[in-house]
Amino acid sequence: MKFASAGDWNIFLADEAATMQLAGRMANCLPPAGQPFVLHLHGDLGTGKTTLTRGMLRALGEQGAVRSPTYGLICEYETPVGRVLHLDLYRLRSAGELQALGLADYLADSFLWLIEWPERAEGARLPPADARVLLEVEHAGRRLRVEPRSPAGQKWLASLDPDPGS
Repeated sequence: MKFASAGDWNIFLADEAATMQLAGRMANCLPPAGQPFVLHLHGDLGTGKTTLTRGMLRALGEQGAVRSPTYGLICEYETPVGRVLHLDLYRLRSAGELQALGLADYLADSFLWLIEWPERAEGARLPPADARVLLEVEHAGRRLRVEPRSPAGQKWLASLDPDPGS
């Protein structure tokens, strides 16, 4: 999957520490609580989607283990800034399986949704992305691309400094 909009930006992440650092900045730039902010995370297995999620959750104050909810599909985290939902849809068998989770019940009381493999939910009613994030292996590191998909996503992306060295 490639992103090509004029408002996109991308950044090279040399290692896991760089991913965690950027994830922290991404979390710190999230809009204040109110409307849930939704990130759709795209990338092959092993590209760092869960590492990015872990870094964002750490920056939001989560102290416990952060693992991919591959088999349970969803994990909830109560952070000091609000509820974060982490969905991993890799093993989703059908849109009906996702609908049975009652996602609409989570939406109103959530601060952030991090959805891995959203493309697997075709036909289900996922909340629309404020931004899409694509992670790809590049040499020994990763290339992260972000595409804003809403006005909130555009503001969030504009607030990020794309230079991880700053």
